[in-house]
Amino acid sequence: MSIQQIHDPDSSLGDEHKIVDRIYNAVMQQNLPPMTKLSESTICESFGVGRMKARRALLLLASQGIVELRSNRGAFVASPTKSDADEVFEARIHIEPSLTAQVAKRIDARGLKALTKHINKEKAARRSGDRQEIIRLSGEFHVLVATVSGNGFLARTLRELVTRTSLIVAMFGSGKASCCRDDEHEQILEAIKNRDAGRASDLAREHLEHIQLDLDFSQTHQPEPDLVSLLKAR
Repeated sequence: MSIQQIHDPDSSLGDEHKIVDRIYNAVMQQNLPPMTKLSESTICESFGVGRMKARRALLLLASQGIVELRSNRGAFVASPTKSDADEVFEARIHIEPSLTAQVAKRIDARGLKALTKHINKEKAARRSGDRQEIIRLSGEFHVLVATVSGNGFLARTLRELVTRTSLIVAMFGSGKASCCRDDEHEQILEAIKNRDAGRASDLAREHLEHIQLDLDFSQTHQPEPDLVSLLKAR
């Protein structure tokens, strides 16, 4: 199961979940800025679906906090405020350090293999200079830590918080905040491998604080993307 499909897709909503996953990935890669209008007609053109499926996909995205539905105006990529950012990071700082400590205490060989494989993907993306992949993998590391904990509820919660963080970084991120710092995930993984719960917790907290400190709330403008080119299946 992919990270973006932590929700259990209903097979009867296959087209809708394809739309949700592609828009989710575009948000995670910061290719789809906050306040971008997502018209039903554009989604229909991009995915070759009817308006009913486009509408259901937008409702699913709204339920995950990725899209805002505005009366008489349509659907827009969610546009977080500074207050939203403060709340998201407060929630993550409450959840992730203790969760990471629990993972360090309980992780099995399968979980370690999954995290190590993910870190290797991050390294490969950095070596190749693939910024979009770096950004996507940086966010998904946090969801994967929750996933290997075995707590499905926390994994779904972290997925939503990480998605909201991507929107926050897309809106307020400085160059440094576009993705996680180079070696911090590796340090967290090393603490987990060593079963050092205290250090894993401290590193997770410091890591989140670094991301938050790198935000610049004086900048909010993002150019409108070409939605059809961005979302259309290749």
